[in-house]
Amino acid sequence: MLSIFQFILYILLFIGGMTVMRTGLMNISGKIMKEWLLRFTSTPFKGLLFGIIITVLLQSSSAVMILTVGFISAGLLSFPQSIGIILGTNIGTTATVEFLAYGTDEMIIPLLILGSIFILIPMTKARNIGLFFYGLGAIFLAMFGFEHLAAPLADSDAIRPLIANVNNSVLVSAIVGCILTAIIQSSTAMTGIAMGFMNANIVNLPAAIALMLGSNIGTCLDAYIASIGGGREAKLSVYAHIWLNVVGVLLFLPFTETFAKYMEHLSLIPEKQLAHASVVFNIVVSLLVLPFAKPFAAFIENLHGNKR
Repeated sequence: MLSIFQFILYILLFIGGMTVMRTGLMNISGKIMKEWLLRFTSTPFKGLLFGIIITVLLQSSSAVMILTVGFISAGLLSFPQSIGIILGTNIGTTATVEFLAYGTDEMIIPLLILGSIFILIPMTKARNIGLFFYGLGAIFLAMFGFEHLAAPLADSDAIRPLIANVNNSVLVSAIVGCILTAIIQSSTAMTGIAMGFMNANIVNLPAAIALMLGSNIGTCLDAYIASIGGGREAKLSVYAHIWLNVVGVLLFLPFTETFAKYMEHLSLIPEKQLAHASVVFNIVVSLLVLPFAKPFAAFIENLHGNKR
């Protein structure tokens, strides 16, 4: 029970770190990002590039989707313009996962100290830089916690059957990834948890990939909630996001075992294998849809256009 409580605290620390880091980045570049959002979405390809850049900077696909829904609701963006952004956010969010895979425990204390020093400097820009470093340090500390709590959690009577099912069935893994991501509202945190369990040799690579795939569906909940009370086009962008991720997962899930074998050739380090899998999945799905962005938008409008 204590391990479960500690695990929840580390999840909160991870999400808190993401929020603090995002706040620092948003304060530094938020106004510029909003201007770019309105200027560089004239074509699906421009929207995709912009979606990648803004998601890398804000470290959250959900934040970008919520921002996009807000602009559509305000009439500043149209639904077709949002398709490229949606494709780009799915690619951009993988940068955070890749960054986490290359992080080390030795970075935790220096980042926290550096962040504290910058926060104490009486300059707005310095404080925002400090928030970024401090948040990043908190994220790596949470990752350290996930890895070291994986074994005690796996030995608990409540968690042991779930771990066994996750390792034995990619479908169960995907469902667990979807549900947990919907609860904690962060696909990055879900992937970080999977990395920690992989490093502790509790979860195998196919299961971790399936957890990551499921998290891509679970992360849609944030934008869906943000669209409640919004206009027709705002809801259409959310439906497009859901369809993109659900269909992408359904295409990849039956081939998870084969996919995992290819990822093993890209790196010997488990967490990097998972990070690379996330990148490959999101790039392939987004690039497959990009040439058909307009027909895809028309499909969503025909299917959901009359829903309020």
